[in-house]
Amino acid sequence: MPQKMVMGNEAIALGALKAGVNLVSGYPGTPSSEIIEYISKYKEKTGTYVEWSVNEKAAVEVAAGASYSGSRSLVTMKQVGLNVAADPVMCLAYVGVRGGMVIVSADDPGPISSQTEQDTRRFGAFSKIPVLDPSSPSEAYTMVQQAFELSEKYNTPVILRPTTRVDHAYESMEFPELGPCRNRGEFVKDSARWVIFPRTSFMNHKRIFERNEHIIPDEFSKSSLNSVLNGHASSLAVVTGGISYAYVMEALSILNKTDVPVLKIGTPYPFPAPLAEQFLMDKTHVLVVEELDPVIEESLLLLKGRANLSCSIHGKLDSKISEAGENTVESVKKALADFLSVSDVSGSAESLDSVPELPVRPPVLCAGCPHRGSFYAVKQAMKGQKTVYCGDIGCYTLGNAKPLDMCDTCLCMGADITMAQGFYHNENDRKCFSFIGDSTFFASGITGIVNAVYNQANMTVCILDNSTTAMTGHQPHPGTGVTMMGQIVDKISIEKILCAIGVSPVITVDPFNQAESVAAVKAASDSPGVSAVIFKSPCISVASKLGFSFKGANAVSETKCIGCRKCINELGCPALVLNASSKKVQIDASLCTGCGLCSGVCPTGAITKQESAV
Repeated sequence: MPQKMVMGNEAIALGALKAGVNLVSGYPGTPSSEIIEYISKYKEKTGTYVEWSVNEKAAVEVAAGASYSGSRSLVTMKQVGLNVAADPVMCLAYVGVRGGMVIVSADDPGPISSQTEQDTRRFGAFSKIPVLDPSSPSEAYTMVQQAFELSEKYNTPVILRPTTRVDHAYESMEFPELGPCRNRGEFVKDSARWVIFPRTSFMNHKRIFERNEHIIPDEFSKSSLNSVLNGHASSLAVVTGGISYAYVMEALSILNKTDVPVLKIGTPYPFPAPLAEQFLMDKTHVLVVEELDPVIEESLLLLKGRANLSCSIHGKLDSKISEAGENTVESVKKALADFLSVSDVSGSAESLDSVPELPVRPPVLCAGCPHRGSFYAVKQAMKGQKTVYCGDIGCYTLGNAKPLDMCDTCLCMGADITMAQGFYHNENDRKCFSFIGDSTFFASGITGIVNAVYNQANMTVCILDNSTTAMTGHQPHPGTGVTMMGQIVDKISIEKILCAIGVSPVITVDPFNQAESVAAVKAASDSPGVSAVIFKSPCISVASKLGFSFKGANAVSETKCIGCRKCINELGCPALVLNASSKKVQIDASLCTGCGLCSGVCPTGAITKQESAV
């Protein structure tokens, strides 16, 4: 097989395809999004069915249906998506599965692109589902195949928990030959097994407890997923797992301490207690290096108490390892040097402390982004009024940044609509607005709309429809008319859904037409009950594919510009810059899309199309 540089998410996709996966579902969320996109590339060759589901809950339930039929299924999401999927996942742990079912929940230490940095290993223990924790793309490729086998052996879903640095790392590995997926299974009716009842769950709980506390720990202790490196020569040792294992091994090499015993944990739950007990037996001090929660550390402390071991366990709980954020080779090297009482012999000519800080580059809406026009229209329409603006998860979260300053809250996907209701019922003299994207509307917004109409809220829902799932990489959704199987289907109309629920009025406008947009916002907010404004204009990254053409960059007339900076101060578009010498505004033609918002803001008419500027 040829060698190829493979991204971690591609490795997971290839491992699932090599395992013959029949059905793959998921909801996009960085850092997991590329897994389904890679699988989709090979769907014609393998015959695998693949879909972007409307949310993670739906994705798990679709995958469960295939698994109940005896087919292998994979479902992908990020760690906060696992919260959305928690209801079916918890029940699946008790009911069990038939065909192998693997849940990929990608954690995001940092967090780099998430609301939280929660630890999926905790969720595995909470839900009683085994968790595998890969340390590299090649190990993720192997682990996902073993996860399917483990799932079928114990009739349970299995969680694969890669983290951002595994998902997005590249590694040279043998590129596998891919053939057709496994023969699809056939559902066998058995209501005693597949219909969840309290008595069934009670009996299954006993079985699951025995499996997770006694059977699987013994199996995992003998598995290649867990291993001891560098023997037992030293009484000082390291226990680690996931990407932190790679950092530990590199740091030990830099410190020239390659004889330090290392226990690598690839199965944080159920914990391989027999292997760990044997490893700790002759140790005096152990440093646990892991990301996010002290999961391995607490398992070792519990084991120490049960087995009456005398070694000292160090890690997050005694601040030897940072309690939050990502580990790095540098941070792990420092912790190991302190733990081993050695000097850093890396020979670095310059310490990290002397390296200048990188310039702060806050995230910003793209030049020409239609969301800027949507926020600005609401801001202008509501000047001087008592308002609250509830934001959501997506590109439009950046509406919170100055100078727009149009997101007062942001909790989780879909919460903008329901939180606005809470504000209204608490202060019914306040104008309550929610901002939600088209993809998020389908994922988690519809139930909130139903709740608002049913419970007689007064609020305005602003749907920022840019015809894609922009934040996570421009995946399709039910409003785009395209599926991951390449089918062209009828677009599901947001306007018709709103009208069917009872929202009135529902006004659709182009956010770049500020006069119409401002008028629409005023009309909607003055209407009793639940109203909606759909700001419809494509994301600039997909506009050309949808048949839209850019109007050409604008330019600023130096003779007309008075340097008031109103365009910069009110819009914050990155294409607008200030000339340091003339103190007048200029436009970066490489960024400007000619959307025209700034020309509408300029009080002197200094901003015009480039060809007509003087």
